[in-house]
Amino acid sequence: MATPFLTKHLLPGSLGDLLVDVRTGDRSSPRPAVLVIHGFKGFKDWGMFPPLADRLANAGFTVVSFNLSGSGADDAGKFSLLERFARATYRDDLEDIDRMLRAIAEGDLEFPSPTSVGVVGHSRGGGAAVLIGDDPRIDALVTWAGIGTIRRWSDNDMKLWRERGVLEILNARTGQVMPLHDEARREIEADADGALDIGRAAARVAAPWLIIHGDQDEAVPIDEARRLAAASTSRGGGTETEFVVLEGAGHTFGAAHPFAGMTPHLQEAIDQTVGWFSRHLG
Repeated sequence: MATPFLTKHLLPGSLGDLLVDVRTGDRSSPRPAVLVIHGFKGFKDWGMFPPLADRLANAGFTVVSFNLSGSGADDAGKFSLLERFARATYRDDLEDIDRMLRAIAEGDLEFPSPTSVGVVGHSRGGGAAVLIGDDPRIDALVTWAGIGTIRRWSDNDMKLWRERGVLEILNARTGQVMPLHDEARREIEADADGALDIGRAAARVAAPWLIIHGDQDEAVPIDEARRLAAASTSRGGGTETEFVVLEGAGHTFGAAHPFAGMTPHLQEAIDQTVGWFSRHLG
């Protein structure tokens, strides 16, 4: 198998350019592709994502990772695009993901249209992956510590956000105060039609779905994963869903940024993910 190598690309996104990395060992013959979606305050080069992408590429997949246009991060991993972060909504994320799936299918990233497509999403990216889980372009799905609801703030936070028109988020790693403008709050409170109801979407996921969650997750309680798994399995039918609980694991499975090395929990999550895609993508 050829050694995978990395190329970088730009695509138009909802709030600005999408910064895209492609890792593959073959740019001439079709092979399965995997799209990696980061979470809130994440980016394609955060901690655990390059090791995940490298492992998948070495397993024979073409791996596409990218910064959502509202991530706020540039290609150096610096949060220099905070105006985009401030305006980002879940619908912006979904528009960006749709653009990425089209680019993968249509050969916009300098590799042939793949034989099949998998999606792996972490945290908010996992929630977004569930929301598009009934898309016929997706042949296999993996969520890592995926959120089960878009409402992540307390009633008091929502009230202050409404009154001030902005919610300030502290990035503990960088010390930056990252503002969220009112578009995101309005989206959360106006979603009466359930288009962004992740729990409801879980019952519609059509692809084989692997849910991985740590039972000590400090950001997304494991009960959210349990509800998603229950919603998925309650629908009946032939679609496979597997729920893997990593005992003692937190939100990032012990990974940090900058990456400080593999942890047993992260190794298990990667192994499970590679195995799932190897079984379900052809």
